[in-house]
Amino acid sequence: MMTMRTRTVRRIGRLAARATVRFPAPTKPLAAPPPGSGLKPVLGSFGPPVLGTSLAALHDMLAFSRRQLEEYGEVSWAGGPSGKMALAIGPEAAEQMLIDRDRAFSAKRGWSFIIGPFFHGGVMLMDLEEHHHHRRILQAAFTRQRLEGYLDLTTPEIKRALDGWQPAPDFALYSETKKLLLELATEVFVGTEVGPEAAELERAFVNAVRGGQAIVRAPVPGLTWSRGLRGRRFLEEYFLRELPAKRAGDGDDLFSVLCRAESEDGQRFTDDEVVAHMIFVMMAAHDTSTIALSMMAYLLAKHPEWQEWLRAESQALGKTELAYADLDRLPSMDLVFREAMRLYAPVGMQLRETVKDTELCGYYLPTGTRVWFGDFVTMRSDRWWPDADRFDPERFAEGRREDKSHRFAWAPFGGGAHKCIGLYFGGMTVKAVMHQLLLRFRWSVPDGYDVPLTWGTGPTPADGLPIRLERLSG
Repeated sequence: MMTMRTRTVRRIGRLAARATVRFPAPTKPLAAPPPGSGLKPVLGSFGPPVLGTSLAALHDMLAFSRRQLEEYGEVSWAGGPSGKMALAIGPEAAEQMLIDRDRAFSAKRGWSFIIGPFFHGGVMLMDLEEHHHHRRILQAAFTRQRLEGYLDLTTPEIKRALDGWQPAPDFALYSETKKLLLELATEVFVGTEVGPEAAELERAFVNAVRGGQAIVRAPVPGLTWSRGLRGRRFLEEYFLRELPAKRAGDGDDLFSVLCRAESEDGQRFTDDEVVAHMIFVMMAAHDTSTIALSMMAYLLAKHPEWQEWLRAESQALGKTELAYADLDRLPSMDLVFREAMRLYAPVGMQLRETVKDTELCGYYLPTGTRVWFGDFVTMRSDRWWPDADRFDPERFAEGRREDKSHRFAWAPFGGGAHKCIGLYFGGMTVKAVMHQLLLRFRWSVPDGYDVPLTWGTGPTPADGLPIRLERLSG
């Protein structure tokens, strides 16, 4: 069900969106380009006073971004409580910003404003040598051998969780998927011995994730930001308390693996670094996988012919539980997974801040500009994808490969040095759950139903995504 916070944001967002359209602020440049540079000024407008365009964007990110693209071009600016922010759209902007050959765009400074208080120390919030050092060690936790081990841990937990799913005419798919994957993250990442503390650990984690989405960004007791900070403190205390035993053991859960992980030259993480990476990886793996799996299932509900095709493919595999090598034996599932990631990018934006005067797609950006690249709208734009709003998994099939029009046309996992280190883990987890779902259940949504979206790490169902869930006979 839609929460009171979500209903309030959506209601205010609708008003803000109307205000932005009906009473637009005058178009102004972000900053004047240096004389003789040949660079274009970034144009935009603040929107309504104080909140600017922020609530309009939260209300309908796709419509807002498309309007910016149409009115101002591939780089524009908009306003919010924190001031002005540039919005970049398109694969050319993605390549320039994410590859960052000129070292002008800081991920640390970009992301820290949004999620820094809750996920500082995470690899996404690092730059240059620091980022390279941490990523080299983290790679040891995501090798093929480690992924196979995580899948072995994950499989029985998926089975146990789905055993508890009961057919219903209004089964809250997103809500139940979030619960399932949070339990998986707690058990598989932290270790099965968490026991009775699991519920409190999960609650602290959820509060930390929500903290970055707070509208009131101040530690007011009882509000989202304050609960997020308290959740971060609980997670730190828990992981530090459990860490000595993990270092001394030989477990296969991620926590244990990070305690022992080392780079090729023998570099290892300190205790505080292990804790920071655990908190960040749990957020990154759980939240994005929840969106990916939920929206993939939603699309299969809207297109039952594809659901039946994938079910037949899974049945033909002849086994209820996937091994890692089986992932390549489900090609149709991979096509649908890729299309779901295109239509509903789980990480719908990439944030950076300029550390020096620079240019992006010929537009001038002064030092200190926060830049938001729109993965979501780029992959939903007819400028770069034919009939972009249409569900068409075969656009990824050999012979078409529309994703090859540009190396950053399809970039749901980011790119460059910061390309998601857990992309294979995420895909493996989503497909392992979907395989078992297809063998157990059939699901549908009413004709004409379109999921209402709000904004989290990416486009997120605002109503829990109710489906009709039926158990397969036999």
